[in-house]
Amino acid sequence: MVQRITYRRRLSYNTRSNRVKKVRTPGGKLVFQYLKKRPSVPKCPVTGLKIKGVKPATNQEKTRMSKRLKTVSRSYGGVLSHQAVRDKIVRAFLIEEQKIVMKVMKAKGKKE
Repeated sequence: MVQRITYRRRLSYNTRSNRVKKVRTPGGKLVFQYLKKRPSVPKCPVTGLKIKGVKPATNQEKTRMSKRLKTVSRSYGGVLSHQAVRDKIVRAFLIEEQKIVMKVMKAKGKKE
């Protein structure tokens, strides 16, 4: 006959926070082991893309992880996606170009 298993905690519904796995103990009993919710990969706030090279982890796990698992070696690495960083650089370049053009136009206007 199959052994029946009951939840070990008070919550008796099959919810996301109450996920379990059946495990056989060394004593031969079947028991439930509770599973943790796994964290998602961080996403870029600008583009919404998943940030590559960053391991999904809870805040508690992040404190125990090395820096190379939490970031990427580039400016805004681990915070913004590669696309957002490229857009930022291009935007800054175009703004500088615009300033130079305005300065040249102003200088032409004074000469005339």
